Amino acid sequence: MSTPAALIDWSQPWLKPFRVLGQRLSAADDWRLALNTIAQERGIRNYQGLPISFVAQAELPAATAYEAFIGNSGKVPTRDNLHDFLNALIWLSFPAIKARLNALQAAELAKAGTLSGSSKPRGAARDAATIFDENAALLLVRDNTAGQALVAALRQHQWQQVFVEQGHMFAGDAEVWLFGHALLEKLVQPYKAITAHTLVLSVPESYFALEDDAKRDWIDQNIAADLAQQGVLIGRLTPLPVLGVPGWSCGQDQAFYADTAVFRPKRSK
Repeated sequence: MSTPAALIDWSQPWLKPFRVLGQRLSAADDWRLALNTIAQERGIRNYQGLPISFVAQAELPAATAYEAFIGNSGKVPTRDNLHDFLNALIWLSFPAIKARLNALQAAELAKAGTLSGSSKPRGAARDAATIFDENAALLLVRDNTAGQALVAALRQHQWQQVFVEQGHMFAGDAEVWLFGHALLEKLVQPYKAITAHTLVLSVPESYFALEDDAKRDWIDQNIAADLAQQGVLIGRLTPLPVLGVPGWSCGQDQAFYADTAVFRPKRSK
């Protein structure tokens, strides 16, 4: 079966953390079998310790919530489309975070007293988890004075300071890793206005000395531990126009960042 990965240009800079895995999946004759082979190789499990596998959408019982089904079975319903392929890619890349998000969603469903996921209001914690799962980017910044200034400017939507005056930081003192699978899907055909909901982490000096795989493991374990706190995502995510990241788009001159339709000023309350 042809793989949705064939639609993806793995040379794009934002896909660097996923490139080796993505190219392996692109070359597979049966991409769902390849997903399950890698999940088994990596020992990926859900929050209840059940092995994760990727199954056809038809295995999801009627009137059963998607997240509840994953939590109770370890099976991730996966349609033959790009969106679900990228969701599986994130499961393989950040399994601890995905398991923690699944646990959070399942807990919210249980609290609401529903297994269908649709009959009662979602609530702020569940909404925040869904937004994170679908559209998150992760900004890792060196924990020093310059890093704090970058984060403060980002939260105030001072885009010229973030991307121009402090843009050099993205060459070694700040990194953006993409997490949301819907965000990755939009970037298959990139356009300037794509904006992520971004979780900012101040990281120690030692982080930047790690190889990419070790960095990914560090991110996975630390964010998963962070998400164990109830409601931790509420109010923490900040906008980031991802093609503003230095080196992620052509023509990043002053006029590029002066486009207020994309790089919007912070609204006054």
